[in-house]
Amino acid sequence: MKELKFLKENIRRQLIKEYLIHEIGDAGFGGVEIQRTPQNTIVVLRVERPGLVIGRRGSKIKSIESTLEKKFNLTSPLIKVEGTEDPGLNAQIMAEKLARSIEKGWHFRRAGHSILRRIMDSGARGGQVRMGGKLTGERSRSVKYTAGKVISSGFPSESIDKGYAAAMTKPGIIGVSVKILRKDVKLPDDVFVRKINLTEVIKDGRNEGEINTQDD
Repeated sequence: MKELKFLKENIRRQLIKEYLIHEIGDAGFGGVEIQRTPQNTIVVLRVERPGLVIGRRGSKIKSIESTLEKKFNLTSPLIKVEGTEDPGLNAQIMAEKLARSIEKGWHFRRAGHSILRRIMDSGARGGQVRMGGKLTGERSRSVKYTAGKVISSGFPSESIDKGYAAAMTKPGIIGVSVKILRKDVKLPDDVFVRKINLTEVIKDGRNEGEINTQDD
């Protein structure tokens, strides 16, 4: 029973995410976090342009809250909108931008490299772009572009930000995934060189020499 409940909850969260992408995609959807409290359900939206989500006098927010309560059975939903400091380091925003570029007719290779360049220019330690589907012709295939470091397994992989989107094209759906290793993440093989003050080292060496002479 617990497994079934967990599965249903995950499905509902995914449906909520898809609904929000459809409703506020133009604002640069960067992710959603749902927090339950005894009184209500707090829905935190991360977007690139918060003003487009709030709407005039909060009208759009109220409409979304009403839908979340009636259609998705959230208890007294309360939406909080947060802007992103750097959209280039948000994997979901980058995945959505990549999908929209492909829908507009950009060649997948050009679109992928453009997004990857923006990720690295934003200061990321690494980035990876994957696209799969009917990229060219009738046969489905997938491509992957990587820059910098991207960890796929182990503890550091938990620091990877991931985003997923889909591009609707005439030949079919193209799936898009983006991974970003942010600039503040420390890896096990990182080496840090400590700066040494040579004046203090020489001074300490002389003091040790004086002490040893006295001991003899």
